[in-house]
This record gives sequence, C-alpha cells and structure tokens, in this order.
Amino acid sequence: METTRRRPIGVTILAVLAGSNAVLAVLHLLQAIGILPYVVGPVSIRDFNLWYTLMWGLTVWVWAYVTRLLWRVDPWAWMFLVVIAAFNLVFDFVALLGTTTVSDLSLSFLLNVVILIYVLLPGTREAFEIPT
Repeated sequence: METTRRRPIGVTILAVLAGSNAVLAVLHLLQAIGILPYVVGPVSIRDFNLWYTLMWGLTVWVWAYVTRLLWRVDPWAWMFLVVIAAFNLVFDFVALLGTTTVSDLSLSFLLNVVILIYVLLPGTREAFEIPT
C-alpha cells in the first residue's frame, strides 16, 4: 500500500530552484554545442566542444532528475540535492576563480549557495524525515 506524502512549501521552493539550475545547465549546453555564443566582455565566441556538451548534457539530466525527486518528496532527494549542489558549488567556484569579470556562472554559483543553505535548515530536513 503506497502512502501519499504532502509537499511542504519549502520543498516546492527547492524544486523550483533545482529546475532553475536545470535551465541554466541547458543554456550552458547550448553554448557547448555552439548554438549560443560565449560572451566575454564585448566579444562573443561560438565554439563546439564535445566534452563540454557531454558534461552539460549529463548536468541537465541530473538537475531534471533531482527536480522530479523533489517534486515527489522522495527521501533520497535530500541527500542527492546536498551532493549535487555541493559539487556544482565547488566547480562553479573554481571556474569563477579564473575570470576577472562577472560571468554567467555567477548566477549558478549563487543558486547553489541558496540551495545548499536552504536544504541544510532543520525544517527542510524534517520535511524529508531526516533526523536533525
């Protein structure tokens, strides 16, 4: 017998933030394919990179999957979101170290900071029935 779980507003907010990260990953995927240009100051460059295409495609899939888990209030979603947000936070931070201007990764960095802080709050943990 399957029990239905209610979705608290905090989990809905996390699902929307994770979906926003998926949209950002789609934009990066389109840049890696060469459809959208990379913008560096006043210069825009179109480039195709197979490795970036594969990695951003995987990232899109992961964020879409974690969004679905959050929407269903799956207990695995909490831990999965912590790990994915932490990895993305580290990767975005390292990528931002190499730039001298504000890049499109700074929005992804800020989203991951907000997600990681919000997911570690005690109320969010209780929504997924994780002991504090």
